[in-house]
Amino acid sequence: MDFNLKKLTSDAGVFFTRAVQFTEEKLGSAEKTELDAHLENLIARADCTKNWTEKIFRQTEVLLQPNPIDHTGARIEEFFYEKLDKKIPSRTTNGELLGQYMLDAAKDFGPGTPYGSTLITVGEYQSRLGGAEREFLQTSAINFLTPLRNFLEGDWRTISKERRLLENRRLDLDICKARVKKAKQAEAKAAAEQELRVAQTEFDRQAEVTRLLLEGISSTHVNHLRCLHEFVEAQATYYAQCHQYMQELQKELSRYPNSFASNANPSTSATSPSPVSSATLPGVSPPCLASTSTPGIAREPSGPLKIQDVQQPSTGHRKAKVLYDYDAHDTSELSLLADELITVYTVPGMDPDWLVGERGNQKGKVPVTYLELLS
Repeated sequence: MDFNLKKLTSDAGVFFTRAVQFTEEKLGSAEKTELDAHLENLIARADCTKNWTEKIFRQTEVLLQPNPIDHTGARIEEFFYEKLDKKIPSRTTNGELLGQYMLDAAKDFGPGTPYGSTLITVGEYQSRLGGAEREFLQTSAINFLTPLRNFLEGDWRTISKERRLLENRRLDLDICKARVKKAKQAEAKAAAEQELRVAQTEFDRQAEVTRLLLEGISSTHVNHLRCLHEFVEAQATYYAQCHQYMQELQKELSRYPNSFASNANPSTSATSPSPVSSATLPGVSPPCLASTSTPGIAREPSGPLKIQDVQQPSTGHRKAKVLYDYDAHDTSELSLLADELITVYTVPGMDPDWLVGERGNQKGKVPVTYLELLS
């Protein structure tokens, strides 16, 4: 390898001279050329932009990938793909993995069993939730994280390089000013003044280049503002999808309100919507007592009920507020709309998780878990 010893020595001398000038400025024994107020304001604004962009970028990464270092070695995998300049493959999300586990478990437990069929339903929706999450992560990474990273690793590095060069030009200018002051002989002073003019020209040129780059921060703000809107839009879409999937899942599970009644643990009732038993209706005997006192009447969980033969009792009926929308599954049931008021009552031998509801001339069975009984 060829070394230019003369250039190396010259560069070392320049570096040493600048270091001495910088130290003397810090100690207050040398004058320092001040930048104009506009350029100082641009520098302060750029520093502020860089600092907050970096913080927002890092925290968004944490939001989108809360546990970046896990047993899968995700970060190591990403590192190698970035170094090889290849696209990082889409990984399975936790929701998708949970859904797959549930589907696999249902095969072992039996798809025809209540537990197995429910696992299939919940597993499918967990997979949908995981897919929505994966789409949100990809969209956010492309539309929000990538522009922020490009600024930090691209534009900001260019600005930092030109700012360092401007600082060197300023030090060179101040060194030349000091030499002019120290020159005693006319010939030495003329040579120093010539160096000063050259240093001033180079400083002014570099100051202009730096100023133009710093003024581009305004365009960066506009670009990041657009990216921020896209990030919020992706986030809103993701949460809306999750809400929709969960509502659909709840409706699916509500079609079989008694599928787990015989095996349910009473201690878990505090964490799930508490069914309002018909025994709480005033003036009405519990269904179990009615069934024992009226032989031949069997309890019908969700079988056909001749609604036209059911008459509203003179006592024991009350108003109820509908909590959620409900679509009737057959002609014996009554469809419900959230927040509407209906009249409800029970009949002997009827499943305690169902009531008879009336709305005007319409009548049908309604699930008590969808109601709030009013006093």
